[in-house]
Amino acid sequence: MNAPIFDIQPAISVILPTFDRAPLLASAIESVIVQSLTGWELIVVDDGSSDNTFEIVDEYLRQHPNIRYLKHRNRKVALSRNAGIQASFGRYITFLDSDDRYLDGHLESRFRMLESMPETDLLSGGFVCEGDPWVRDRHDAEKLVHVNDCILAATMFGRRELFMAIGGFRALEYAEDPDLWDRAAQRHRVLKIDEPATYLYRRSPDSITGTYKPDTK
Repeated sequence: MNAPIFDIQPAISVILPTFDRAPLLASAIESVIVQSLTGWELIVVDDGSSDNTFEIVDEYLRQHPNIRYLKHRNRKVALSRNAGIQASFGRYITFLDSDDRYLDGHLESRFRMLESMPETDLLSGGFVCEGDPWVRDRHDAEKLVHVNDCILAATMFGRRELFMAIGGFRALEYAEDPDLWDRAAQRHRVLKIDEPATYLYRRSPDSITGTYKPDTK
């Protein structure tokens, strides 16, 4: 049985930034729609796509009043997330990348977790990966780290007040995810989790994790 819908203000704002990934959008959006917790709004932030992104989203806009669509010129993912944060109404804010998807119970598990831990303001983690993705280390470009050891913005789930207090994401050349995490940790209690692993992280061909492999020599 679905959890009850939460009054007028949504319990959770899901922010989905996207750029020219129309073929992947339906899977991501559907994974939100089928969540057990129904007190959410979904904000799709189109970062200046030139494909048929709007046509894909429009089908859902017609059926779901809690889905909204924003479009601006290409400003990259950090500022797209910030646009979604500014437009959101939820008590909690979380994210979903357009090439990923939520697994069963994702939103409800995070919601219940923070509801039971009033001293904690931000969660990150609890994901499974397709393949074996590696990325450049934020401090040493010559070093690679596995995605399992990273802070991923898309898995963050936090109280609205935290994102407003720290000013959202900074438009950095790289690693805006751990940058936000570090700034949040200076003023708030943050918690990295491994379970439940209900976020599916997938690599698109244009993903920053799509071309790196560890040196096995």
